[in-house]
Amino acid sequence: MTTHRFILEPYKGIATRHTCPACQRKRCFSRYVDTEKRISFPEHVGRCDHEQKCGYHFTPRNYFEETPDAKQQLFEKDSLSVRPYEIKIVPTSFIDEGIVKRSLKCYETNKLYQFLASQFGEASALSLMKKYRVGSSKHWEGATVFWQIDRNNRVRTGKIMLYNSDTGKRIKEPYNHITWVHTLLHKSGFNMKQCFFGEHLLATDKTCPVALVESEKTALIASYYLPQYLWLASGGKNGCFNESSLSALAKRSVVLFPDLGATAYWQSKIGMMRNNGIEVQLFDYLEINAPESERKEGYDIADYLHQIQPDEAILQAMSRKNPHLKTLIETFGLELVNVQRGCS
Repeated sequence: MTTHRFILEPYKGIATRHTCPACQRKRCFSRYVDTEKRISFPEHVGRCDHEQKCGYHFTPRNYFEETPDAKQQLFEKDSLSVRPYEIKIVPTSFIDEGIVKRSLKCYETNKLYQFLASQFGEASALSLMKKYRVGSSKHWEGATVFWQIDRNNRVRTGKIMLYNSDTGKRIKEPYNHITWVHTLLHKSGFNMKQCFFGEHLLATDKTCPVALVESEKTALIASYYLPQYLWLASGGKNGCFNESSLSALAKRSVVLFPDLGATAYWQSKIGMMRNNGIEVQLFDYLEINAPESERKEGYDIADYLHQIQPDEAILQAMSRKNPHLKTLIETFGLELVNVQRGCS
């Protein structure tokens, strides 16, 4: 009989249930603990109890992949232990391609598409949805599916979210409208191993510089304004920052654009990224200079880009409306071009 060393903390009152780092619900998150009490996991290593509406699950294995030093220390410590344990390697699960294809329609009722069309026009909005293979879902009326398709065109899973078509903001009341395709399909034993949103685009151009943001919606918006970058999304502050996921970016030039408040965490991953052959820069000007009001709202680059009207003279609009954007352009030598140009 195999005894699992790393387990979810047993319930011993509300003090043992915490705020989920993904959906931000309180007292629904169980952290992993080491039954031998020799490994202390970070606070984001655990599982959300809301499997239908959230589905967040960051395992000890994910942690050791993300933190090679901790993995090495684990082996060093266990070489002194007489108690064996087993870490079972479970293969990554995938979603059938046919399910993805059936979702690539009904954009006229898709709330996110409606918002993008109101900002950029229907043709440009449709182009973005097709490029990133964004789908529609009937789970909530007008919901969006962000498919996670890896660089080998295998579908890892899909994240379903609902947006306000007027503001482009996520619907979080009366609850956070977010769930996963594999959860709704009731796939038993599904081993979700996330990849970057937009990762499938890496194969279309192997030299185009990559820009990495947190939000899938931000990747779409930034791709419109700055198409000379290939925009990918990590899916969250902690998402995809492990050696397995980062291997997709090996030998690429990458610029990190974290949300306000996440810069320090992303900066801590630069060493690991460089060790994996990634040429990486961090844009932290907004973090340093943003006012407290924007910091509290967790602004990202899309919030600044949205201050620009697509038909305005872009650099003049940047200088007039927000000096942070002009600094961004000057720092990286970016050229704002029409959406039809840029990386293929």
